[in-house]
Amino acid sequence: MPLYETVFIARQDISSAQVDALADQFTTILGEHGGQVTKREYWGLRNLAYRMKKNRKGHYVLFNVEAPPAALSELERNMRLNEDVLRYLSVRVEELEAGPSAIMQARNRGDDRRRDPYRDREEGLVVPGVEE
Repeated sequence: MPLYETVFIARQDISSAQVDALADQFTTILGEHGGQVTKREYWGLRNLAYRMKKNRKGHYVLFNVEAPPAALSELERNMRLNEDVLRYLSVRVEELEAGPSAIMQARNRGDDRRRDPYRDREEGLVVPGVEE
């Protein structure tokens, strides 16, 4: 069966619970047509590069999909009809990534970084690259 990565952007004014319900609905549609979602990631409410349908932000969701082309066509048709979905993109891939996506890795890496090395030096923490 072909493998796909699908990302969709939902409107900013719906809640994250409604986004989860929307993602569940799309997963059910794929299941009914012989496909399955192997991984689902919610990337959060993020700024858009430009305004889309009067929205400056959107809820991003990634699916790793294993489905026949007819199932993906039905999924995209339902995304097109749903007024909560601003944009979607499906890309066929050779293999699916097992771990977290690059977006999630960057988010996790950002939590470990220190914001102000000079404040850390005042608190007595050793910060490499900051001279005394």
